[in-house]
Amino acid sequence: MPDAVLTYPPVLVAALWLALAVDRWLGEPTARLHPVVWMGQYLGWIGSRLAPRHHQAKPRDLPVFFMGALTWCVGALAVWGVASALQGAVTVWLPAWAMAIVLGLLLKPLFAWRMLRDEVLAVEDALAVSLDAGRAQLARLVSRNVAELSEREVRESAIESLAENLNDSLVAPVFWFVLFGLPGAALYRFANTADAMWGYRGERGGRDWTWFGKWAARADDVLSWLPARITALLLALAAGCWPAGLTEEAQRTPSPNSGWPMAAMALLLGVRLAKPGVYALNAEGRAAVGGDTRRTAELGARAVLAWAVCASLVIVAAMGVSWA
Repeated sequence: MPDAVLTYPPVLVAALWLALAVDRWLGEPTARLHPVVWMGQYLGWIGSRLAPRHHQAKPRDLPVFFMGALTWCVGALAVWGVASALQGAVTVWLPAWAMAIVLGLLLKPLFAWRMLRDEVLAVEDALAVSLDAGRAQLARLVSRNVAELSEREVRESAIESLAENLNDSLVAPVFWFVLFGLPGAALYRFANTADAMWGYRGERGGRDWTWFGKWAARADDVLSWLPARITALLLALAAGCWPAGLTEEAQRTPSPNSGWPMAAMALLLGVRLAKPGVYALNAEGRAAVGGDTRRTAELGARAVLAWAVCASLVIVAAMGVSWA
């Protein structure tokens, strides 16, 4: 992080809170101005050309793996470089108050709490209309096939989505922002977007991602490891109690990370959350009802506030307060 920013930790704190305020009141920028959309366009263009078609897939394909790793690294370096250049320009040319404003506006598109919350609550609103409407709304959030899901399963999936993406969409980007400034948050969003688009086993969209997306999946696992566990702690803090059995439940999912916030939410709500044929979290819990979706959003909002306070304290404690 440039020395100018290190000299003014209040700038980082103010930028973080401004970004949260913009998210709360204005939401997402338009797609043509959204850096995560640009990342997705790069990843989609590369993947559609280099990932093998399903009928061409091999059980072991190291050349495809290295192509996936190389193109991921090229994209990551570009994202880091652009974010570093922007942050450097801000800190060289602007006074402290303007630094905070511009950094906050640049940080905002790299997380998305309001959109996540609204989309999840919209699933519950759609279920009140019909099951088909609920399924259609859920399809905007998840990659799984929703056509055969029951009302209970639609609701469970929405709750899971908020818990898991609380980490991916907010806690982790802010974590890396605290450590490395704007480049850290941008790199994480690139890695998470790459995992969402490439990190599959087997066929999706006519192409096989098993080897091409393996690097992207592992990179996201590494960058999300600690933030996912912090997210579970934040949810416990938001609820005012510790979810007993969290470690055991979190290990039931195939992902080394997503199980932590999802298991925490399941235990704190007292509900069962499951992906048919894959895992069941808090299997002895009750079926989720409409109020649980809104309770999930409330816990998420409290966790966001707690994380903003904690992140601010860490910035001040790590860097020391200097108003010079």
